Amino acid sequence: MSWQEKENKLVREFEFEDFSEAFGFLTRVAIAAEKAQHHPEIWNVFNRVKISLSTHDAGDVVTDKDRNLAKKIDGLV
Repeated sequence: MSWQEKENKLVREFEFEDFSEAFGFLTRVAIAAEKAQHHPEIWNVFNRVKISLSTHDAGDVVTDKDRNLAKKIDGLV
């Protein structure tokens, strides 16, 4: 599944082999988000991760800041 724009957010779900693989991915996402100074909403259940991106400073809408972080996240899979 690729990123989809839903309710003023970019959303993507990821599925991994197990919890450790999912958590490792989340760690890499956290580092990338911190470097970008842009922090996503993240949900994790066992091997599944869902990430939502929107720019709160712009009124909770999708901006280039979200699209750029989404591209970085895609590179972490």
